[in-house]
Amino acid sequence: MGSDCHQEENPRRNRRGLLFVVSAPSGAGKTTLCKNVVPQIPNLRHAVSYTTRPPRSGEIEGKDYFFIDVKTFQEKIDKNELIEWAKVHRNLYGTSADDLTRCEREGIDLILDIDTQGAATLKKKKEGTYVYILPPSLVTLSQRLIDRQSDSEEEIARRLQKSREEILHYRHYDYVIVNEAFENALEELKSIIISEQVRMNHINHAWIEEVFIGPHSKAFS
Repeated sequence: MGSDCHQEENPRRNRRGLLFVVSAPSGAGKTTLCKNVVPQIPNLRHAVSYTTRPPRSGEIEGKDYFFIDVKTFQEKIDKNELIEWAKVHRNLYGTSADDLTRCEREGIDLILDIDTQGAATLKKKKEGTYVYILPPSLVTLSQRLIDRQSDSEEEIARRLQKSREEILHYRHYDYVIVNEAFENALEELKSIIISEQVRMNHINHAWIEEVFIGPHSKAFS
C-alpha cells in the first residue's frame, strides 16, 4: 500500500485515521466501488496493495497496485513489512504495515480492498469497519468475469469455485452490500463510511470541549 497520507492541519479532524476493509468474490466490483467512493468523501484515501500478478490492461503502477516479483514480495514478508498477505488465485497480495500505521497516526481514513484471507488476518491486528460486497447471483458474477476479458475459461471456473468458498465468510463482516445496481451500491458504501466517521467513539472530544465548553471558548465573549 502506498497512499498519500499528508493532511492539512484541521483541529476538527484531530483523531486517528479510520480503516475500512472491503472484500468480495472476484468480479463483484469491490475495487471499482472503492475507487469511486474516494473522490466523494473528504479525508478518505484508497490503499494500494502489493501483488505478484501481472497488470491487467489499463492498470497503472502505484495507482491500482504495486506490481512486484515473487522474490521481492518474499523479502517484504521476511522483513515483516506487510501487515497482511495472502495467496489468491495463484498470486500473492499484501498490505504495507508502515503505510497503514502512518495514515492512522496522521488521521487519514483508508479504504482497503482485499480478499477474505487478508481481511481475517487484518481483523486480528487492526480495528476497522469490514464490508462485504456480494454480486446479485453467481450467474451474474460469471458473466462479469467473462465480460472483463482478462481470464481464460479455466481461470474463470476456478475463480467461481473460489467465490463459493469465500462467500461463506460474509458473516464475519460488519456490513453486506449487494452490488446489483452500481450507483445504489456506491451510495450504500458511501453511507457506511460517513456514518462511521461521525460515530461518537470517533469524535475528537478534546476539540469539542476546548472550542465549546472549556475556558478558551469564545461562545460568550
